[in-house]
Amino acid sequence: MRNPIARKFMEEWLLTLTLVGLVITSLYLERFPSYSKNDFKVIFTLFVFLVIIRGLERSGFLYSIASKVEKGRHLSLKLIFLTALLSMFMTNDVALLTIVPLTLALNVENKGILVILETITANGASSLTPFGNPQNIFIYYHYHVHPWEFIRTIAPFTFASLIFVLFIAYTKAKIRGYGREIANFDKKAYHYLFFFVLFILAVLRVLPLEVGILPVIYSLLFDMRALFIDYFLLATFLAFFGFTDNLMHILSFNLQNSTQVFLYSSLASQVISNVPSALLFADFTSDWRALLWGVSVGGYGTLISSLANLISYRLYRAYCNDSKSYLLRFHFYNFLAFLMGILVYFIFVMNHLSILQILS
Repeated sequence: MRNPIARKFMEEWLLTLTLVGLVITSLYLERFPSYSKNDFKVIFTLFVFLVIIRGLERSGFLYSIASKVEKGRHLSLKLIFLTALLSMFMTNDVALLTIVPLTLALNVENKGILVILETITANGASSLTPFGNPQNIFIYYHYHVHPWEFIRTIAPFTFASLIFVLFIAYTKAKIRGYGREIANFDKKAYHYLFFFVLFILAVLRVLPLEVGILPVIYSLLFDMRALFIDYFLLATFLAFFGFTDNLMHILSFNLQNSTQVFLYSSLASQVISNVPSALLFADFTSDWRALLWGVSVGGYGTLISSLANLISYRLYRAYCNDSKSYLLRFHFYNFLAFLMGILVYFIFVMNHLSILQILS
């Protein structure tokens, strides 16, 4: 396709479909969608995090940490734990954009299984925190959830996911790294780390959310390229908020049963991805716990069930020529993880268990 604009809209298929849905439903209802204060809080929060993370990437800080992890034994386990840590605090997308290129540059065999395990890890670990991925940020603000309540609700899923990945890594991915020269980072990293901690406190409601304007101003003055972020993701959120608002005026069902919320959102994620699934079903249920579990488990399964899955696949395909073999293994392990997530949900949630009850 020669037209670059048309090609871009084909690549950003989720945004394109959402915009089409928004236009069709608006014409049908003869109304403009309405946006709430929480909708803009979600977009602003995601925007600030993307700027801070972009600044950390440009400073070389994330790559410096990754290059240190590469040396020595138990490479696969170290990459998995680093992916989990980055996913919890810097989103699953950023974790994969940092770790997958490093993995593909290693002088080792069987890189495909490492990338697959890193992808599963990123989706599972990012579910633990309110700011670990876009759908979490949305649920956190939409339902006004307390941070600790959010974490303890989804903790069993995250821990089960990590155990699942570590078991496969121990049996299928025993890889030794040879290391490389440690990468350095510039002083801007310290500024962005300060902004990162500051904004985490704002998301946890310790500080006002308005402090998020500080890293934006800093980038405008000293690091303009940090503002080159994924605006298509922000546009997708904005379009989907309007689309779901229109759907509320067309559809009349209300999901009260937790099992329905969990199964519908997890299965819908296999087709439309877990971010839009969270945005869609949030307007039809007050059961945020079941929805959080549904879109978290729903991140496993198909290639399009999570945008993070597409990111890691695009990176792998650019480096390696065995994409068909990769996709077969990817779906095998991801559907195993999907079934594992469903099982853990019915064990912990449907039996009225929580991590707090287990510890008490």
